[in-house]
This record gives sequence, C-alpha cells and structure tokens, in this order.
Amino acid sequence: MKLHELSPAPGSVKDSYRKGRGPGSGNGKTAGKGHKGQNARSGGGVRLGFEGGQLPLYRKLPKRGFKNRFAVNYSIVNVSQLNDRFEDGDVVNLEKLMEAGIITKPLDGLKILGDGEITKKLTVEAKVFSAAAKEKIEAAGGKTEVK
Repeated sequence: MKLHELSPAPGSVKDSYRKGRGPGSGNGKTAGKGHKGQNARSGGGVRLGFEGGQLPLYRKLPKRGFKNRFAVNYSIVNVSQLNDRFEDGDVVNLEKLMEAGIITKPLDGLKILGDGEITKKLTVEAKVFSAAAKEKIEAAGGKTEVK
C-alpha cells in the first residue's frame, strides 16, 4: 500500500452542507435568509442582547455588589481544630488537613486563626498566621513556618 492509495472508510466522510446551491437542495436562491433586510446582508444581524432599540434586559436589571478579582481567599483553620486532631510533634500542613477532613478545598493557601486553645507541640506550615495563633502555637512549644 502506498500513501496515495489511502482513503477514508466508506461512509465516514460526509460532504459539507453548502447553502445557496441550485434546485433540489431546498436551500438555493436566498439560502434561507428571506428577501433583503438586515439579516440577509453579509455580516448582517444584530449584536447579542439587542432588543430592537428597546431598553435591553441586561440594562434594566440592577447591578449588585462588588467582586474583587484580586482578592485572596484562604482556607481558614483555628488552633482549637489542630489541638483536637493532631498528636504531639506532628507536622501540620495543607495536605494533612485535607486528609484529616478539616478542609475540603485548598483555595489560595492556608490561614491559621487563634480561636480556642492549643496544648500540643505542633509544627504548623501555612501561608498566613494571625498574631494570636502564632502566639498560642509558640506558647505551647510548637513552631510556625510560613510556606
């Protein structure tokens, strides 16, 4: 077999549908565009959302709130949650918290807050620590590492 002898399997290739072609196709002459008018012209038609000059729906509806596209969303964990789930000397990071089921989505990183008490010596790796959380972890003999 040579390269010029290759051909697709019978029935696998179908001719593309061509509008505006002669009798019998049912789509000749005006090619389904009717007679004249804006939609019959090349490049014609109206833009998305245009309602014929009537005030469009997207302008009638109120704008609500503000979405900051540059905001950073952290997965938040309190020190009391760390105290309940981990043993002395454990290294606590995003992966371990996901395994333990404390957080479900990593979002933009991990933030540790200082709500509750901690008594265990833990090495905590997170992107951000609140001042109270850092103080409590270090007071219990643990370490805080910013990752």
